[in-house]
Amino acid sequence: MVNNPFLPQHLVGRQTELAKVSQILKDDGDLLIAGVAGSGRQTLVRWAAHQVGARVLTIDCLRTTDGERFLQLLAESLMAVFTAPKEVTMIQGWIKDLPLILEKATNDKFRLVWHQFPISFGNASRSGGILPQTELWEIFQALLSLPQKMAEGLDCRVVIVLQNFTHIRSWDRKGTWEAYLRQEIQRQSRVSYALIATVTEPWMQDLSLHTVVLAPLSDRELSTWLEPTMAAEGLLFDANTPALELFASYVQGNFGDAIALIRRIWLDCQALFHTKASKTEFLIQPHHVHRSMLALIEDLSPTFESLIMLLPPSQVRVLESLALDPTVSPHRREYIQKHQLSKGGSLQGALESLEQKGLVYGAEYGYQIALPMLLFWLKQRLS
Repeated sequence: MVNNPFLPQHLVGRQTELAKVSQILKDDGDLLIAGVAGSGRQTLVRWAAHQVGARVLTIDCLRTTDGERFLQLLAESLMAVFTAPKEVTMIQGWIKDLPLILEKATNDKFRLVWHQFPISFGNASRSGGILPQTELWEIFQALLSLPQKMAEGLDCRVVIVLQNFTHIRSWDRKGTWEAYLRQEIQRQSRVSYALIATVTEPWMQDLSLHTVVLAPLSDRELSTWLEPTMAAEGLLFDANTPALELFASYVQGNFGDAIALIRRIWLDCQALFHTKASKTEFLIQPHHVHRSMLALIEDLSPTFESLIMLLPPSQVRVLESLALDPTVSPHRREYIQKHQLSKGGSLQGALESLEQKGLVYGAEYGYQIALPMLLFWLKQRLS
């Protein structure tokens, strides 16, 4: 695996958002950070937590298939954050009257176990069978109380990051786990919850969450990071060509895509000159940018193909129309007729669903496709 020298060592842009999130965490607030993939939601939380000296636990609810899996991820995150001997001793003291046990793993790290169910990275033993619901719920309450107790004992703050929070509804059919999590979000005083989502939803307003929405980065914010970072690797955009402008048009302010594309350009340049780190400056031309973009899209093509297959035909039609014929008014009669789109509520429902999936921006950003790599792939596919 080739190292990536373009992973930033500082926060790129987002200074206004950083100040806001840091203050929210300092004031014991809870927040929702909304934005599409690649907008830097988790990075922003980590930097803000660092500023206020908070520990960060992260749980991706998309990886949870049931309550027991949620507990596994929560326990793994706890033991990945609180690793110092003093902290492990504190956890041991807190759980002595709970159905939890600390067990030393082969790598000399500790993991939380209950009965015959080790909570660790990798596959856990299932020899004990499925835990009864009452025991599962008791463990859930116990684990969720630990961050607050550790924060009090260490006199620090803890941030629990919940990605794809609403996914727990796929297995929490009665909403009991979600309801308890909402209760804890509002009750815990030294623990801040940061929900990572694509868009805000009406139910989130009930939690009194501070909302931070991440717009695409400006070309200036990107270039302020990009050009000196590239120069350190001997790469420069040729100022006499529109190479930088072409790069910016391809990534459209999406920082994740910008990192992926510049790394690909760097790798292609290395392969071209058969050297790992050229000492001379290499001027990037527009055709270098385009060629690397094509290669990157080819690698991503299976992912995009799978995505399109999972979408309803009405949503695929909207995506293809916006890719070939961008518009800020997809509801116009002429646009609907031109692209043979569904009318009325069906079209609005497709747009809202695509926005919730992070594939299309809403009216605020002119209904443009939110993932630049997907947009480029669709254009190539349909041309």
